[in-house]
Amino acid sequence: MSETRRKYFVGGNWKLNGTKESIKSLVGELNTISPRADHIELLIAPPTLYLPYVQSLVTNDLLQIGAQNCWKDNFGAFTGETSPQQLKDCGIPWVILGHSERRNIFGETSELVTQKTQAALNAGLKVVFCCGERLQEREAGKTIEVVQEQLAALKGITHWESIVIAYEPVWAIGTGKVATPEQAQEVHAVIRDWLSKNLSPTVAQQTRIIYGGSVTSASSTVLGLQPDVDGFLVGGASLKGPEFIQIVTSFENAKNK
Repeated sequence: MSETRRKYFVGGNWKLNGTKESIKSLVGELNTISPRADHIELLIAPPTLYLPYVQSLVTNDLLQIGAQNCWKDNFGAFTGETSPQQLKDCGIPWVILGHSERRNIFGETSELVTQKTQAALNAGLKVVFCCGERLQEREAGKTIEVVQEQLAALKGITHWESIVIAYEPVWAIGTGKVATPEQAQEVHAVIRDWLSKNLSPTVAQQTRIIYGGSVTSASSTVLGLQPDVDGFLVGGASLKGPEFIQIVTSFENAKNK
């Protein structure tokens, strides 16, 4: 399968942001988005508490809803957690796992992220799996080593048709810094090569690999020109309806050149 046949993917991770008032306004703006339905998938991931509220507001069938995290077990004495089965039961089709803020702030290991990923897939959820290096690791020339270590935990995972990989250099998240198109393409190509060698060429060609890290409508155009960049996981800019829509539009235009 060629790169141009992969269905592109743009997701918005709202993180710990939003009130009922601001979310109602934001979803109202996002309901107007109209990309080519056969060409791209769109995801918005509000805080867990607001998932049902966002469901009630979304009227655009192109907008899918995802959670920002889930646990590795479906039921049990895990205070404060949300299970994959509970998300599925509530009609939430996607979950983001392995985000750098979960790894670096909450101490989630690659082993735990893998357990959560397989649990989510087993429950019938689709997963945005995040990986990426910190600034000191990039400066030490360890970017590829770190990303491959994070990917290595996925060797035994099944249901790859339900996984999107998000490469997010930690030093670019929320900092205003963006990886250059060449830096992004280099790591995306390494990820695709890892998938080919460790899983299969088919998995490598079919898996969407998206970029995250201070994505804006301006950077989405140049990043979108890279052959192995299949979309974005957008952070802060996803909280601004017109900006998120422009990111989608700019990316689509870049891929159609």
